[in-house]
Amino acid sequence: MNYLEIAHDVFDIEMNGLSLVRSHLNSHFNEIVKLILESEGRLVVTGMGKSGLVGKKMVATFASTGTRSFFMHPGEAYHGDLGMIHSKDVVLAISNSGESEEVVKLLSFFKDNGNKVIAMTGRKDSTLSKHSDYLLNIQIEKEACPLELAPTTSTTVTMVLGDALAIALMKARNFKAENFARFHPGGSLGRKLLTKVSDLMKTDNLPIVDPSDDFDKILAVISSGRFGLAVIAENLNVLGLITDGDIRRALKERKDKALEMTAKDFGYKEPLSIEASDKIVVAEELMQDKKVTALIVKDNGLLKGILHRYDI
Repeated sequence: MNYLEIAHDVFDIEMNGLSLVRSHLNSHFNEIVKLILESEGRLVVTGMGKSGLVGKKMVATFASTGTRSFFMHPGEAYHGDLGMIHSKDVVLAISNSGESEEVVKLLSFFKDNGNKVIAMTGRKDSTLSKHSDYLLNIQIEKEACPLELAPTTSTTVTMVLGDALAIALMKARNFKAENFARFHPGGSLGRKLLTKVSDLMKTDNLPIVDPSDDFDKILAVISSGRFGLAVIAENLNVLGLITDGDIRRALKERKDKALEMTAKDFGYKEPLSIEASDKIVVAEELMQDKKVTALIVKDNGLLKGILHRYDI
């Protein structure tokens, strides 16, 4: 049996499903985005089984990108959780068949409570669709499951449509990296987005040499530090940079004369620098782009510290 061929078939089937659901999208999508944007309440997502699992993922994405939302299990809803729903909330109900009993039973409550309901279903003639205010059509031709039993293509298109809705709302709110970081303070991404260069840079025993310092002093400064460089500076005004690579090249190209060189003989060149107030994520991008391992940190034009890649 060729398992690779099976995998390719699954991809083909699910990609075809995505293309079909994409073709279902129309101006109603814009109306749904506007509805959620203008709502004074939250977005309540509900769904049973695999639809519920996808719904929980949607809520995680909505919440982290600026859309207040929560997941309500339709089974638990009838045992008190309906009390969580405010009349100003918007409901996104997910059911591929549109006939999931646990979800359909909630429709009368939503209507009496004054909630607008968005149906995400694969059947336009279903009970869920008929009794909802808006429809997101997730109709597909076939599941990737050969038995047409396990939700596969249907859950994929549901997930992607949820992502499309979240990203549309995100862009409508002009949601930025700084906003994202506020909701992810514990993760490495959030830390980089929130942390400033001044929080991680090194300020003690900086490898600084005077323009007149001789070769031995330069070597000693570079060796005593862990940055592999020495900063040429006068009164914290950065004039240039000498790296261990510069030292090797001088010894190779100038041979004995290299030992007679002073710091200024290496030439003054403006080193890559960053402001102490910049975010760590900016520094990391600069290091990756320029393929360097350290950055000179300045504050009001003067040397403030050094940031090394391993400190990030």
